[in-house]
Amino acid sequence: MACNGMGKKPDMLSRPWLSFLLWWLPAIAIVASGYEPVSRAWRTGIWTAALIVMGVACLANATRCGRVHCYITGPFFLLAAIGTLLYGIGVLPLGTNGWSLIGLTILVGAIVLCCLPEMLFGKYRGS
Repeated sequence: MACNGMGKKPDMLSRPWLSFLLWWLPAIAIVASGYEPVSRAWRTGIWTAALIVMGVACLANATRCGRVHCYITGPFFLLAAIGTLLYGIGVLPLGTNGWSLIGLTILVGAIVLCCLPEMLFGKYRGS
Protein backbone atom coordinates (compact mmCIF):
# COMPACT_ATOMS: atom_id res chain seq x y z
CA MET A 1 0.00 0.00 0.00
CA ALA A 2 3.00 2.31 -0.37
CA CYS A 3 2.01 5.23 -2.51
CA ASN A 4 5.06 5.44 -4.74
CA GLY A 5 6.73 2.09 -4.52
CA MET A 6 9.58 3.51 -2.43
CA GLY A 7 8.40 2.15 0.93
CA LYS A 8 6.80 5.37 2.10
CA LYS A 9 3.48 5.61 3.89
CA PRO A 10 0.20 5.68 1.93
CA ASP A 11 -1.06 8.85 0.30
CA MET A 12 -3.64 10.44 2.63
CA LEU A 13 -5.59 11.49 -0.46
CA SER A 14 -6.21 7.81 -1.22
CA ARG A 15 -8.15 7.40 2.03
CA PRO A 16 -11.69 8.73 1.44
CA TRP A 17 -12.60 9.66 5.03
CA LEU A 18 -9.25 11.27 5.73
CA SER A 19 -9.40 13.15 2.45
CA PHE A 20 -12.91 14.33 3.30
CA LEU A 21 -11.94 15.50 6.80
CA LEU A 22 -8.69 17.24 5.83
CA TRP A 23 -9.58 18.81 2.48
CA TRP A 24 -13.23 18.55 1.51
CA LEU A 25 -14.76 19.54 4.86
CA PRO A 26 -12.59 22.67 5.16
CA ALA A 27 -13.41 23.57 1.54
CA ILE A 28 -17.13 23.12 2.27
CA ALA A 29 -16.77 25.33 5.36
CA ILE A 30 -15.17 28.06 3.24
CA VAL A 31 -17.96 27.92 0.66
CA ALA A 32 -20.72 27.74 3.28
CA SER A 33 -19.36 30.72 5.21
CA GLY A 34 -18.75 32.78 2.09
CA TYR A 35 -22.23 34.27 2.08
CA GLU A 36 -23.35 37.60 3.55
CA PRO A 37 -25.17 36.39 6.70
CA VAL A 38 -21.82 35.26 8.14
CA SER A 39 -20.03 38.04 10.02
CA ARG A 40 -16.56 39.20 9.01
CA ALA A 41 -15.10 37.85 12.26
CA TRP A 42 -16.62 34.38 11.79
CA ARG A 43 -15.64 34.27 8.12
CA THR A 44 -12.09 35.27 9.01
CA GLY A 45 -11.85 32.54 11.65
CA ILE A 46 -13.45 29.84 9.52
CA TRP A 47 -11.45 30.57 6.38
CA THR A 48 -8.16 30.97 8.25
CA ALA A 49 -8.64 27.74 10.23
CA ALA A 50 -9.80 25.79 7.16
CA LEU A 51 -6.84 26.93 5.09
CA ILE A 52 -4.42 26.09 7.90
CA VAL A 53 -5.87 22.58 8.17
CA MET A 54 -5.60 22.10 4.40
CA GLY A 55 -2.07 23.53 4.25
CA VAL A 56 -0.72 21.48 7.14
CA ALA A 57 -2.40 18.35 5.76
CA CYS A 58 -0.77 18.94 2.36
CA LEU A 59 2.67 19.40 3.91
CA ALA A 60 2.19 16.27 6.03
CA ASN A 61 1.14 14.33 2.94
CA ALA A 62 4.12 15.62 0.95
CA THR A 63 6.44 14.45 3.74
CA ARG A 64 4.53 11.21 4.21
CA CYS A 65 4.40 9.96 0.64
CA GLY A 66 5.99 12.53 -1.67
CA ARG A 67 2.81 13.67 -3.43
CA VAL A 68 4.11 16.30 -5.86
CA HIS A 69 1.26 18.80 -5.74
CA CYS A 70 1.24 18.75 -1.92
CA TYR A 71 4.71 20.34 -1.87
CA ILE A 72 3.14 23.34 -3.64
CA THR A 73 -0.42 23.45 -2.32
CA GLY A 74 0.71 23.22 1.32
CA PRO A 75 2.55 26.56 1.28
CA PHE A 76 -0.15 28.03 -1.00
CA PHE A 77 -2.92 27.25 1.50
CA LEU A 78 -0.83 28.57 4.41
CA LEU A 79 -0.11 31.82 2.55
CA ALA A 80 -3.83 32.08 1.73
CA ALA A 81 -4.57 31.63 5.45
CA ILE A 82 -2.25 34.52 6.27
CA GLY A 83 -3.85 36.68 3.57
CA THR A 84 -7.32 35.79 4.82
CA LEU A 85 -6.41 36.64 8.40
CA LEU A 86 -4.79 39.94 7.42
CA TYR A 87 -7.77 40.94 5.28
CA GLY A 88 -10.24 39.85 7.94
CA ILE A 89 -8.62 41.97 10.65
CA GLY A 90 -8.34 44.96 8.34
CA VAL A 91 -4.58 44.99 7.71
CA LEU A 92 -4.65 43.95 4.04
CA PRO A 93 -6.64 46.44 1.94
CA LEU A 94 -8.42 44.44 -0.78
CA GLY A 95 -11.49 46.65 -1.06
CA THR A 96 -15.13 45.70 -0.76
CA ASN A 97 -14.73 42.61 -2.94
CA GLY A 98 -11.83 41.22 -0.91
CA TRP A 99 -13.60 38.03 0.12
CA SER A 100 -14.52 37.32 -3.49
CA LEU A 101 -10.94 37.97 -4.58
CA ILE A 102 -9.54 35.68 -1.91
CA GLY A 103 -12.13 32.98 -2.68
CA LEU A 104 -11.40 33.12 -6.41
CA THR A 105 -7.65 33.01 -5.77
CA ILE A 106 -8.08 29.95 -3.54
CA LEU A 107 -10.31 28.20 -6.07
CA VAL A 108 -8.18 28.86 -9.15
CA GLY A 109 -4.92 28.36 -7.27
CA ALA A 110 -6.03 25.04 -5.79
CA ILE A 111 -7.20 23.70 -9.16
CA VAL A 112 -4.10 24.81 -11.05
CA LEU A 113 -1.64 23.80 -8.34
CA CYS A 114 -3.25 20.38 -7.86
CA CYS A 115 -3.25 19.51 -11.56
CA LEU A 116 -0.36 21.22 -13.33
CA PRO A 117 2.57 20.01 -11.18
CA GLU A 118 1.49 16.38 -11.48
CA MET A 119 0.98 16.72 -15.23
CA LEU A 120 4.53 18.02 -15.54
CA PHE A 121 6.40 16.03 -12.88
CA GLY A 122 4.30 12.93 -12.14
CA LYS A 123 2.15 12.08 -9.17
CA TYR A 124 4.88 11.31 -6.66
CA ARG A 125 8.36 12.68 -6.11
CA GLY A 126 10.96 10.27 -7.36
CA SER A 127 8.52 8.26 -9.45
